[in-house]
Amino acid sequence: MRLKSIFTNSFGILVSRITGLGRDVLMASALGASLWSDIFFIAFKLPNLFRRIFAEGAFTQAFMPSFVASKQKGVFATAIFLRFLLFLTLASLLITLFPTPVTKLLAWGWSSEQIAQTGPLTAINFWYLDLIFIVTFIGTLLQYKEHFATTAMSTALLNLSMIGALLLFMHEDPKTVAYALSFSVLIGGVLQVVTHIVSLKHLNLQRILLGGWHYRNKKDITEEKQKFNQLFIPAVWGSSTAQINSFIDTMLATFLISGSVSYLFYANRIFQLPLAIIAIATTTALFPSISKAVKNGRNEEAYLNLNNAFWLLAFALGIATAGGIMLAEPIIWLLFERGKFAQADTMETAYVLMMYLAGLLPFGLAKLFSLFLYASHRQAAAAKIATVSLLLNIIASLLLIKPLGAMGLALAGSIGGWVLFILTVREVGINRFWEITKTIRTLYWIVCMAGSFLIFYFINLWLIGLIR
Repeated sequence: MRLKSIFTNSFGILVSRITGLGRDVLMASALGASLWSDIFFIAFKLPNLFRRIFAEGAFTQAFMPSFVASKQKGVFATAIFLRFLLFLTLASLLITLFPTPVTKLLAWGWSSEQIAQTGPLTAINFWYLDLIFIVTFIGTLLQYKEHFATTAMSTALLNLSMIGALLLFMHEDPKTVAYALSFSVLIGGVLQVVTHIVSLKHLNLQRILLGGWHYRNKKDITEEKQKFNQLFIPAVWGSSTAQINSFIDTMLATFLISGSVSYLFYANRIFQLPLAIIAIATTTALFPSISKAVKNGRNEEAYLNLNNAFWLLAFALGIATAGGIMLAEPIIWLLFERGKFAQADTMETAYVLMMYLAGLLPFGLAKLFSLFLYASHRQAAAAKIATVSLLLNIIASLLLIKPLGAMGLALAGSIGGWVLFILTVREVGINRFWEITKTIRTLYWIVCMAGSFLIFYFINLWLIGLIR
């Protein structure tokens, strides 16, 4: 298992997530859980959804196996890049001209006045999609050469841009703050693109794209593009369940009391921290080597990586789950309770966080097992699993939203995560799962989890006594 790559990726993601938390702390202070915070989060929801889909592996898991197998890598890469960029540019222009329909789709429960206020911000934020695609595409080429640091750390530039906007405008009226944040998203995207171009040139990979303008065998590249087309949509759909669940949560939360969208956003930010640092960092680092091993028939090497990574994620995500659930209130209090973010907001967000964390372990392990589906070009199977998980999540959301509110939406997402994990393991091979877990490590894990919950329980009692 490539521990150096995992730790490099984890460190980069950690830097990005720490700056992201700093951004959210300032945002909570400036906007609280209010109408204008909800408006900005709705406007930023679609580009943020695609940022997570692209940046957290969905595009890479479709592109990497096809790129590895390609006989004309430069031609194939250039063709895919131009096609996607043209489509996203046209979509951005369309949203700029007609932002209202998309905004209505994002916020079903809002009034026409709220939709009108949100529309211009939706149009501004949507252009970030074009920028993050360029970042992700170049980042995938860097990952092929097993360079992860640039992509992992680049999100920090987006966060720093937004922090700068908050520091400059946080004492202005909420509408001005929301617009400043939206423009800072685009500035951050441009900075991310620039850093990736620099890394591309540093590794001398620009030759792949420059060479791609020369078509030597049109038949070969046509076949490769057709194969990629067959893989892309299933890969994106199959690896984006957590993001799509969050997206649905936000839409349903617009029917709840004011502030519910913000509760979900702040809690999901905490949930995404261990998921990204531990699970996404590990799977991102392993995917290039697993793809190459599967392509060359070295299955035992690939499964050895699976075994080692499984226990790394099981212990790390398990401890994170125990700590997050037991310390949810102190965590939210420490990070957000200041300015316009009141104690009542802390409690509501903490309850939502607990429900999200119930799905941390299954979402992380599902990402690991799904690597073998993508590496072996079984994206369609991953898409079917994701569809079942998503449908059950929607049903659970509709059943739980009335009695539990925002908490119910988060819990429904976790239920979907468990379904995703179980079905993914079954598709990869239940025998392989039993081989991994039928060891003494399982007993160690159970003891570790019980001890973690107990330790964090007493820490929580002590901290609650201090802060309340």
